[in-house]
Amino acid sequence: MIQSMTGYGKSVLQLPTKKISIELKSLNSKSLDLNARMPSMYRAKELEIRKLIAKNLGRGKVDFSLFVEITGEDTSSKINKTVVKEYIKQLKDVVDGDATELLKMAIRLPDAVTTERDDIDEEEWSLISKEINEAISKIISYRKDEGATLKQDFTDRISKLRSLLNEVIEMDPDRIEGVRARLEKGISDIKEKVDENRFEQELVYYIEKFDITEEKVRLDNHLEYFIKSLNSDDSNGKKLGFISQEIGREINTIGSKSNYAPMQKLVVQMKDELEKIKEQLLNVL
Repeated sequence: MIQSMTGYGKSVLQLPTKKISIELKSLNSKSLDLNARMPSMYRAKELEIRKLIAKNLGRGKVDFSLFVEITGEDTSSKINKTVVKEYIKQLKDVVDGDATELLKMAIRLPDAVTTERDDIDEEEWSLISKEINEAISKIISYRKDEGATLKQDFTDRISKLRSLLNEVIEMDPDRIEGVRARLEKGISDIKEKVDENRFEQELVYYIEKFDITEEKVRLDNHLEYFIKSLNSDDSNGKKLGFISQEIGREINTIGSKSNYAPMQKLVVQMKDELEKIKEQLLNVL
């Protein structure tokens, strides 16, 4: 089943002293474009996270975010009491002031607050890893749901193209007869006796020139191959894109050869349906 590259997945882990939220968002892209945001203490695990996301999501413009909200007494920021006291002492030498105001000034000065970078607790990371996998599962589920919608849209549009092709096939004999009639009228307007054998040869040449039998067969085959690939287990957007290009070539050739207004109208409708398919294929994994 095809998957959309548009998706969203979120998972939340509540620990004794902190809440960790993991979010994954993705949009369409020709390759994997991954942007990861997380606190510095988890940066050591970034490569591991990137490999995991690449393995599961394939491609797309992906934003990964790991947010930490402290809910308990645990914090990595500490007040450097010795430094703050020294700042207050020096400030008193410069200006008289309330102790609270001096403290407010001192706490803003360099090194008044230090951040301790703790090593990652492996037990904690094991829990976080499970939540990352959960978020990945949710975004894949989202992509599959979107893919099912796209699949139905593709199926409907290919069915419409096949219906238009059948109309082309039905009107083709009238088109060829019209070509013959125009050529015969052109000859009669010359008002000269013509060699009947030569005329028939020329007629066959022009009819062969405008013949679209091969294009009709190939287009029908391409439409069938598109549906077959769409329903296959290894269906992917790039392969479907290549098939749609072949469909477009046959439609264009039919249009250039038709030389018949009613058929040209059908060709325009076919091009419109195909263009919508191509637009949607840009979002298929």
